[in-house]
Amino acid sequence: MDAAYALAQLGGCATTARLRRFCRRSEIEQALSDGAIVRCGKGKYAVPGLDAAWREAHRLSAVVSGRSAAQFWELDLCLAPGEEVTPELTVPRNRKIAPERREGVSIKWRNLPAASVVEVGRGWGNHSTGRVTTLVQTVLDCCRDLPERDALCVVDAALRKGQSRTVLLAAALELPAIARSRVRRVIEQGDGRSANAFETCLRHIARSVPGLDVVAQVQIGEHRVDLADAARKIVVEAESFAFHGSKEMFRVDCRRYTWLTTTGWIVWRFVWEDVMLKPDEVRVAMVRGLAIRSTCSCGGFALS
Repeated sequence: MDAAYALAQLGGCATTARLRRFCRRSEIEQALSDGAIVRCGKGKYAVPGLDAAWREAHRLSAVVSGRSAAQFWELDLCLAPGEEVTPELTVPRNRKIAPERREGVSIKWRNLPAASVVEVGRGWGNHSTGRVTTLVQTVLDCCRDLPERDALCVVDAALRKGQSRTVLLAAALELPAIARSRVRRVIEQGDGRSANAFETCLRHIARSVPGLDVVAQVQIGEHRVDLADAARKIVVEAESFAFHGSKEMFRVDCRRYTWLTTTGWIVWRFVWEDVMLKPDEVRVAMVRGLAIRSTCSCGGFALS
């Protein structure tokens, strides 16, 4: 499988071991040679943009922040096919940077508390040290600046890594009032059970459908599904060739689908490209499916 394609579906950053589950070593090396992916540390890979963030931060005496910092902390991002991450940096409010020096980077002018920035050793590029926002500050910044769907991917990833929701919510109280409620709302929606950014984006769409109440990673009999509304017996699956590409996984997936549908569950399957590029169409399909489910009798029961 194309390594850049797999890496984007994995949230933009992955270890060698994780990426090798979907790509041959030769495919990874070819992608590196082509510049389609970059090394961002020992045994780690990322979509292009991460190395540039480190270089630009050094050039502008800035702090790596936002989505670039999320990559540093290995937090999954919501990425469209082929998308690169523009270097995102933060500088103090009183800094003046000429427009021509800002080309190719996204800069936020904010006074970051000293405790919200860490200095790290060699990471990206050829510079020995650099500064990056802490994991907690990175989550807050992403919730503050990104669209809700993108921010939720970062929150889910942080919770999945073991970051405390309580700590995140407490940190949000220190933000300016204009940003505080939005940031807290996104953090409260976060769910560390979500397996990856693809699944988070699909959950975000599903949660916008009135009457649909999905939960991540639900166990049904012997099977674990991505999302499920147990009351309506609806399963919503994030289907990707990157995760179901082998013959054996194809067999397992078919058997699971058959078991679910023959025991009264309706299964909606959505592909990564549609969830990332056509979310409105995915939502329309869910609304249509829910309307059908609400008026039919399936598996010996009816829903009103």
